[in-house]
Amino acid sequence: MNRLTNVAELLDGSLDDEAALVANLRDLSRLNSWTGGAALSVAAVRTFGPIDSLLDVGTGAADIPVALVEDAQRHGRQIRVTATDSRPEVLAAARRASPTVAATDGLVLTVADGRSLPYPDASFDIVHASLVVHHLDPVDAVACLRELRRVARRGVVVNDLTRSRLGWIGAWLLTHSVAHGRYTRHDGPLSVRRAYTAAELVDLLLQAGLTPTAVRFGFARHRVAIASETTT
Repeated sequence: MNRLTNVAELLDGSLDDEAALVANLRDLSRLNSWTGGAALSVAAVRTFGPIDSLLDVGTGAADIPVALVEDAQRHGRQIRVTATDSRPEVLAAARRASPTVAATDGLVLTVADGRSLPYPDASFDIVHASLVVHHLDPVDAVACLRELRRVARRGVVVNDLTRSRLGWIGAWLLTHSVAHGRYTRHDGPLSVRRAYTAAELVDLLLQAGLTPTAVRFGFARHRVAIASETTT
């Protein structure tokens, strides 16, 4: 299956339907929980050992940052998580979609573009991005990953869908059976068509100067989380 590049996701559009956006973020949070997407990120971040700070880029529903804070708390630790999105309407919808986002100690939401982050070099122990890279063409993806690497002290975790026919079928069935939002039903299967394979993601990370150290797959290899160390 070739990567689809000439069809845009609704989430990359105007986002003028606030109710549809909130429904989409609730869908994403629920699907991340049901299909193990959030658990993949938690497991990948754990490979670095205890951390004090994490930057989440393209946070969407901010459900994975919440999961990361809660995982640290279960292990008797506190971490500071800064969750960013380039569009303020997404952050507003995330707060509306789940009261837990605003109530989570140690979690701050702020507007920032992953392609040009307003932070000094090595500002965070770990930088994390989930369901971000498939929105970008290869050149922009490498540029974004280099920016993530720049602000990371120890490593970068990338979590995304993997492109396959089986993954597309699964995404279509899941989004058309349990999703409540029209954005989700449109973008879910399309995201799989726009996604990279795990091997392609590894190549993008290497081009960005990162060294992949752990690769974890979700159910039926529909999704992958790759932990990478920063290199000098």
